[in-house]
Amino acid sequence: MAEEASMIAAIGAVAANGVLGLDNWLPWDIPEELAYFERTVEGAALVVGRATYESMDVVPPDSFVVSRQPDLRLKSGCHRVVSVEEGLRQALATGKPVFVIGGASVYAAAWPYCQRFYLTRIEREFAGDTLFPDVIPLADWSVLSERVESYLERKSGAPVACRFIQYEQANPRVP
Repeated sequence: MAEEASMIAAIGAVAANGVLGLDNWLPWDIPEELAYFERTVEGAALVVGRATYESMDVVPPDSFVVSRQPDLRLKSGCHRVVSVEEGLRQALATGKPVFVIGGASVYAAAWPYCQRFYLTRIEREFAGDTLFPDVIPLADWSVLSERVESYLERKSGAPVACRFIQYEQANPRVP
């Protein structure tokens, strides 16, 4: 995992038509892309929305779940926070690298604080019910790295190109 402890980053994937999710999960099945996500966030403190949190099979400790539900039951080591900003502050206090992992409303609230955004652009359209927030001005961010890999999407059996892009924002806000 390449992030330094004081840096806030976000990570996500988006289809060519802007789709981010379907039924609180990914609309595609690309094991290599999911493995990239897991490797990148390994050992980090995570800031995550409630619906995304509830869709996860494995949730690492030091996950900060944004929810207004005071009775939300969380796995051991996870913490409920009422805002993205509170989640970012508490995640930074762990001394670990911090990653924002979604969903859409969490990305939309967190982007001003992110120095980096690791975005996989899935170069195919998918049906879905959640779109990547169009308020995030990634076109204004610098591209630090970009690579393209082709994988088999398991639901369709068709090959799909995944463009792994690392963006950097010059002057992120402090939460």
